[in-house]
Amino acid sequence: MALTPAIETFDLKKVFGEQIAVKGLTLQVQQGEAFGFLGPNGAGKTTSIKMLLGLVAPTSGTANLLGEPIGNRAVLKNIGFLPEHFRFQEWLTAYEFLNLHGKLYGIQTRDIKKRVDELLDRVGLSGFRTKLLHTFSKGMLQRIGLAQALLNRPRLVFLDEPTSGLDPIGRRLVRDIIHELRDSGTCVFLNSHLLSEIEVTCDRVAFIRHGEVIRFLKMSSLNKGQIDLAIRVTSLSPEAQSGLSRWGENILMDGEYLTMSLSSDTMIPDITRYLVTQGADIHAITPKRTSLEEIFIETVGEDGGL
Repeated sequence: MALTPAIETFDLKKVFGEQIAVKGLTLQVQQGEAFGFLGPNGAGKTTSIKMLLGLVAPTSGTANLLGEPIGNRAVLKNIGFLPEHFRFQEWLTAYEFLNLHGKLYGIQTRDIKKRVDELLDRVGLSGFRTKLLHTFSKGMLQRIGLAQALLNRPRLVFLDEPTSGLDPIGRRLVRDIIHELRDSGTCVFLNSHLLSEIEVTCDRVAFIRHGEVIRFLKMSSLNKGQIDLAIRVTSLSPEAQSGLSRWGENILMDGEYLTMSLSSDTMIPDITRYLVTQGADIHAITPKRTSLEEIFIETVGEDGGL
């Protein structure tokens, strides 16, 4: 029996005066999926998230979260949110802040302390529980914000630029938490400009422009996609070079550097053995996959379609 989608929208639109912020968003995101929401600045990403959360009323169109229309208060209890531009109560300590938000979520008082302690430890802030938030760095505030978004054990969590203020260790922590959430069945809806993070975190992504989805991409297809192979090789005869066509195409030789396109990296050992048997000297082999950044630019254009 198929699960109800975590997010479902049809032609969701938002207009501010004469400006169309979201032209017509149509997508479906499944429970237990880590989903990347990608687009240039001004593409309507944050406005779309605010509409889904009921913070901004759509001009037209429909949307459901966890099977219920957006704005359903019972459903909102199962949703977590870390905004890009957060404004926390900086006069509170880390513990007081999470305790307050636990009460706002309606968590039972007897359960809040245990949950707060768990999350402070998970985001690496257990040693700062009595420190005031105004003493926190940007990265520490990002971590405490993530803890706040997870207090209610959400079935769906929206993370808007969750790693923007984090160092590599912090980004790794967020990545691990996203994987844990996905593996437990929680849907993670992730908006980020750090495409390298999206590439290793998400199951699927949508590229949007002017508030419309222009392309979906499964990350598994990216990992299995075309490989550009560069080989530094000497003593390679023209006949041996011609024989490489059985494995790939676009074979070019420029000085000591040979490049070719492959459909799979499983061909690399055979190519290496072939070159050696042909008397060629191999100095280096460098495979390169098409990156998410390259696909992003190809899809939305250098100027983001503005």
